[in-house]
Amino acid sequence: MRALSHRSAFAGFRFPPEVIVLAVRWYLRFGLSYRDLEELLTERGVEVDRVTVYRWVLRFTPLLAEAGRPCRRAVGDRWAVDETYVRVAGQ
Repeated sequence: MRALSHRSAFAGFRFPPEVIVLAVRWYLRFGLSYRDLEELLTERGVEVDRVTVYRWVLRFTPLLAEAGRPCRRAVGDRWAVDETYVRVAGQ
């Protein structure tokens, strides 16, 4: 989340960055609808419209993806197979 620590990305938004990131992460991770997110946030005392959540998702999804990129493993550096069966000439 280091890339999201820049205040400029959240400048001008009414809600704190923690609420915005939480809503976007819930949307991306659990595949919730905007209406479900609106309800979940309302239960936690955050009055927000589903259209606002939609705009957050559009704006902050690329930032979250970029923030998560360094945590990914490099492709092709190592891999293992437990058991392998290869048929040669039907045997």
